[in-house]
Amino acid sequence: MKATLLEARDRPMQQPASLSDEELLLGYRESGDAKLFAELVHRYERELYSYLRRYLSDAEMAEDAFQAAFLQVHLKCQQFEPGRAVRPWLYTIATNQAIDAQRRSRRHRMVSLDRAGPKDGDDVGKLLDLLTSKELAPTDQLSAAERAEWLHQAVDQLPAGLRDVVHLVYFQELKYRETAEALDIPVGTVKSRMHAAVARLHELWNQTQPASP
Repeated sequence: MKATLLEARDRPMQQPASLSDEELLLGYRESGDAKLFAELVHRYERELYSYLRRYLSDAEMAEDAFQAAFLQVHLKCQQFEPGRAVRPWLYTIATNQAIDAQRRSRRHRMVSLDRAGPKDGDDVGKLLDLLTSKELAPTDQLSAAERAEWLHQAVDQLPAGLRDVVHLVYFQELKYRETAEALDIPVGTVKSRMHAAVARLHELWNQTQPASP
């Protein structure tokens, strides 16, 4: 890695915006160039803040957790392993900071889910289909906004472990493998928690929105 970086010094300096996430992080670790760190923050500030805002349900707490997360990125950049994906590593750090913030404030509210997620989140996407299935008469169908509100309230009732997985996979669109890495749990646990969450949400739906006779 050092040889590669030394060789790079003999070439024209690339603009930070043209570098990959890994190149930014490793470059910052090696050189301490604040521009590289600033570019990494810029790439993820909206995404990670949005995640923390929904996770914590509090703008001020989210801002504090965001700042703390990137302080940890600065402090722990030497621990980052080359070849590892940066995005789930950042989510691991951000999630830990959010959990710490919750413990300090004793707040336990979580995320609002208002749209279907792709790929690994298909289980939850299918849940949305259940909410508008033919089990209900057309006149009883809820609007999209009403379904989103119902889902927000229902997810708040899930145990924390299920909420974390549903949020990362469904709303943040992380893959099961990335979610497992972010939460430091096996991929199989992510899958089982997703299935348990969907089953519980379906159960809650049937309790609150009974089918028409």
